Amino acid sequence: MEAELAALAASGATTLVGLMVSETWEQARHRLSRFFARDGDENAVAAELRSSRSDLVAARDDADAEAVADIEAAWRARLRRALLSDPEAARELRALLAEIAPSDGAGEAVGAVHNTVSGGVQHGPVLQGGRFSGVSFHGAGRPVPNLDNLPCAGDRPSTLGET
Repeated sequence: MEAELAALAASGATTLVGLMVSETWEQARHRLSRFFARDGDENAVAAELRSSRSDLVAARDDADAEAVADIEAAWRARLRRALLSDPEAARELRALLAEIAPSDGAGEAVGAVHNTVSGGVQHGPVLQGGRFSGVSFHGAGRPVPNLDNLPCAGDRPSTLGET
C-alpha cells in the first residue's frame, strides 16, 4: 500500500506542477487549496501554492531544472504526508486529479513536454509530441556524400619507399 501511495503522490505532484504553468491553474489552485487545507487554513495553503507557482515560473524562465525538481519534490512529500495521515485522502486525490488534470480528449492525461535540441546543427526533422506512428519524411535534405571514390587505408601511397 505504501508504494501505491508514493506513486499517487508522485503523480499528483507532477500534475500539480504542470498545472501551475497552465491556463487552468486558477481553477486547479482553488480545488488543491481545499484538498491540502483539510480542516486547516485554506488561505495559507493558497498562498503557498501561489508562492510555489511564482518560484516555478522563475525557475523555468531561468532554465533551472534543479529548482523545478525541488518544487515538485516538496509537493510530492506534502502529498505523501497527506495520503498517509488520512485514508480518505487517496480517493479524494484520485478523483481530483481525474477532474483537473489536462486530458487529450480521450481521457488520458496530458503532461508538459520540454525538449532541448543541442549538439550543433541538426540536418533533419525534430519531432515533439506524445505519440507517433507511421511517420514518413519526404523532401530534399542534405545530399549524402558518395563514399565510393574515397581512398581506403590500403590505397594510399607508402612514404617509406615500399610498393
